[in-house]
Amino acid sequence: MTFPEIIADIFGAIRFGLFSLLTDTLGIAEPWAQGIMIFLGAFVITNFVLLNLVLTIWFERKFMGRIQDRPGPNRVGPWGILQTVADLGKLLTKEIIIPSGADLLPFMVAPVIAVMSVVMIWAVIPITPGTIGTDLGIGILYLLAVGSLGVMAVLMAGWSSNNKYALLGAFRAVAMLVSYEVPLVLALLVPVLLTGSLSMTAIVEAQPIAFFFMAPLVGLIFWIANIAEVGRQPFDLLEAESEIVAGYNIEYSGFAFAMFYAAEWAHGFTICAIMAVVFFGGWRGPFVEQVPTLGLVYLGLKTGLIYTFQVWVRATLPRLRIDQVMSFCWKVLVPMILVLLVAIVVVDKAAAQFIPNYLSTENLVAAVPRAAVLLVINLVVGAAVLGLVARQGRRQRERLMARAASAAVIEPGTAQPIPTAEEAAGQAR
Repeated sequence: MTFPEIIADIFGAIRFGLFSLLTDTLGIAEPWAQGIMIFLGAFVITNFVLLNLVLTIWFERKFMGRIQDRPGPNRVGPWGILQTVADLGKLLTKEIIIPSGADLLPFMVAPVIAVMSVVMIWAVIPITPGTIGTDLGIGILYLLAVGSLGVMAVLMAGWSSNNKYALLGAFRAVAMLVSYEVPLVLALLVPVLLTGSLSMTAIVEAQPIAFFFMAPLVGLIFWIANIAEVGRQPFDLLEAESEIVAGYNIEYSGFAFAMFYAAEWAHGFTICAIMAVVFFGGWRGPFVEQVPTLGLVYLGLKTGLIYTFQVWVRATLPRLRIDQVMSFCWKVLVPMILVLLVAIVVVDKAAAQFIPNYLSTENLVAAVPRAAVLLVINLVVGAAVLGLVARQGRRQRERLMARAASAAVIEPGTAQPIPTAEEAAGQAR
């Protein structure tokens, strides 16, 4: 292969070169060579996910610092970029203290499961055309199954710690994470139905127009549910320091705590990659068919922009109460995604009968009619939801005003009249 061909498809060139080295040069049988390449691919993906934490943690700290009018890390290394390395060194040198009443086996296995549940997700994320860990025909189901292991890790950690605060954090995990699985799964059904496949690669290839621009409400619901699954602001109730000290990981120290810490931050970046693949076309972009290496650039840019938005949300929104979180899930997200799912299925099926080439995904122009129909559905449902929310808000304000008016009624001669705003301001001065 020539140098321009290698640059155009760098991952294909690496696969071809390694396979030739193993089979032709070293004389290894093809089945063994395939096994070695699978192991090397898993090794590379795992190390990418873990080493990427150095950059993402530093970026999040610096970006949040700028938003909150503070410098962020600025001492260890250039621009403070080695602060994460210093933190890791500190955690590696600390002792892992196990509570006397803890259940040892689940206590020590929980952080390992938390990290592996994040790393295993990357096995089905397509990076470029033809470059994916394993192209499963049930990639979406695999994604949901592996992602749910993180909930099990939280439960195991909280239950085995023999600590009431850790147990309370685990109970919150049961209530919140399992609840938000419902809108998350229902939102994922939309791209699956539009594609006709559970394969992650097929979902990317079916997006000449990104699904987010066709069904923005569905994408927003999926994003919110993912944020809740990770437990980030405003849904960071699993480890609410002001309420339950640190939640499910209160009894963890040293490298065991570092693994939970790494799992949370890696999961925060991973959901951005999932969002980019499922709703923003993944590696799709101009000239990617001619230069497949550009797919990595497009996927990285999309994931980075989504991650920046996630950090922005984390730095600005306050933590919600658990009752608010649960009410928002069951009273807003679940009804909305159910209505959207039914409307999209019915209207999309009906439109396919009347509009020629309605289901075509050959190019951008061919996908416009379907995108317009789905966008109209989302706008109508969104307008209806906003109207219902506004109506509920008016009713709540009326109830509060009526309650305040009834509380302000005073029997004659029992108290002084309530001063006006001007009189109160004068008294304050």
